[in-house]
Amino acid sequence: MAKTDKKTGGGQSDNGKSGNGDLMSVSPYLVRDQEAFARNLADAFQQGGRALSAYLTAQQSNKSADTIADVTTQVIKTLGKIGEYWSSDPSRLMEAQTRLLGQYFVIWQNAMAQAAGKPLPTQADDKRFDDPDWRENPMFSAVKQLYLATARWAEELVEQAEGVDEPTRQKAQFYLRQINNALSPSNFIFTNPDVLKTTAETSGKNLASGMRMLAEDMEAGKTVLLPRQTDADAFKLGENLALTPGKVVFQNDICQLIQYEQKTGTVWKRPLLIVPPWINKFYVLDLVPEKSMIRWLVDQGHTVFVISWVNPDERHADKGFEHYMSEGVLAALDAIEAATGERQANAVGYCVGGTLLSITLGYLAAIGEERIASATLLTAQVDFEFAGDLKVFADAEHIEALESEMARTGYMEGSTMATAFNLLRSNDLIWPYVVNDYLKGKEPLPFDLLYWNADSTRMPSANHSFYLRSCYLENELSQGELKLLGERIDLARVTVPIYNLATKEDHIAPAKSVFIGSASFGGPVRFVLTGSGHIAGVVNPPARHKYQYWTGGEAKGSLENWLKTAVEHPGSWWEDWEDWLETLNGKRLKKRRRPGGKSLKPIEDAPGSYVMARM
Repeated sequence: MAKTDKKTGGGQSDNGKSGNGDLMSVSPYLVRDQEAFARNLADAFQQGGRALSAYLTAQQSNKSADTIADVTTQVIKTLGKIGEYWSSDPSRLMEAQTRLLGQYFVIWQNAMAQAAGKPLPTQADDKRFDDPDWRENPMFSAVKQLYLATARWAEELVEQAEGVDEPTRQKAQFYLRQINNALSPSNFIFTNPDVLKTTAETSGKNLASGMRMLAEDMEAGKTVLLPRQTDADAFKLGENLALTPGKVVFQNDICQLIQYEQKTGTVWKRPLLIVPPWINKFYVLDLVPEKSMIRWLVDQGHTVFVISWVNPDERHADKGFEHYMSEGVLAALDAIEAATGERQANAVGYCVGGTLLSITLGYLAAIGEERIASATLLTAQVDFEFAGDLKVFADAEHIEALESEMARTGYMEGSTMATAFNLLRSNDLIWPYVVNDYLKGKEPLPFDLLYWNADSTRMPSANHSFYLRSCYLENELSQGELKLLGERIDLARVTVPIYNLATKEDHIAPAKSVFIGSASFGGPVRFVLTGSGHIAGVVNPPARHKYQYWTGGEAKGSLENWLKTAVEHPGSWWEDWEDWLETLNGKRLKKRRRPGGKSLKPIEDAPGSYVMARM
């Protein structure tokens, strides 16, 4: 940072004259107020010490040091296998190094040419490098190009390493991607032109504010740092989120069941049960009113019931998948029958809620009960062979380490799963917020979806261990080997109509994985692919006119071949889904009684108390 004159705030030119106007017009990196900069820098150091203290306290009280050591060991071990291939042949290693040095030389030549006034070739878009100086300033442009070339080179080393088994390669690619994303020059003060300009403009106030937020987040994040993604004080459940009117009509140790009030003169005879994931909270389907799927379904004349899972603690340690099925889905169906008199319901399962719903369908088929008339699976997997990067966290070593950790508390901390999900898209969900919060010192803007994303839940140890081992590790469900409550779950015996939705950019339930799962069922399956990702692709009201969806023939063969003949439709898949539901629903009834009907007494207003419990 250049020295400035105390009276004018201007810099000193080479001839000793004040160059405030000239210097500031050509260099946005000059600090105007050195005294304020010194004060802000001291404040930043003080807040940084507070953050360090919170980190060390977390290490001592939560054994985070052991977790970090275990992860580091895994990374070194995995990447070491890639290194063994290249180091085993000196000529091969030399060739790879020469290739990288050749790219460095070209970048150096381009930087010299750019400094002389020659424009660079058009560069690919990368939102990390949006500031014009990443293109126009020869120094920052070279730093960016050196980073990108090195990252690509390292990725190629993993891809080209022969004799490495596919699970190891996948883990190596994931770990390397995290390292590359973390080392981006956009994540550091002195190599990010936007941060440097912000520091100059605010005289370092951004650094003081950023370190204060870092300290607060370290203190709130316990064992894992979770950068704030939105203004947490801007939202409150029941006030500006989860506003659809309804009542809790049933509850037990596992869940509450919400029935929503009718808004139409007539309703469909068959009620609709939504089984959300317990990894996150149900109100992703009931955000602000204009985004609420639940409100939209009520407006279409459905009698909507939603399971709100408990945020478990040590008391729920032994609650496994069988409990979530019997005390969750099956208990909800009994309560729905009591409230409406209807033995059958249409059911919707989202993410792992869809996996549980599929298992429930298999169980009901095994015992010969027809409680569910149709099932809609939203980004839900039943075949985990191509489950994507989450499989990195589901090998035997990771599962054993996690089970050991869960044995101490009886559950897995919500922050652990939240971090795993964020790492799948770290360039979207981690590093932009690190830069915005801690380097630029800016409070994030209010965003309902990101508020929900940060509202994580814990997982009971028995439930989570079963899910990781039986589904991700052994893939028992797709092979007909999964057993629950004494019954073998064979999805081929499931003959009810199924609407199977995948999202094109899903990083949690990849579209390929969801597509392949369609073949597991024995009845008619309508496979639909929608644009965007795991959340935005699902929560896409028709009124927003966003994204698109594809419909096509039978879900057989490969997703790539299916897409070749699929028809693209603009907008939301919701209306296609509603048309599908209406063909199955039969007749409509006059407006039903209040939530709970004659048999169930409402317990409390929606969204209920279970969803209010925080980590």
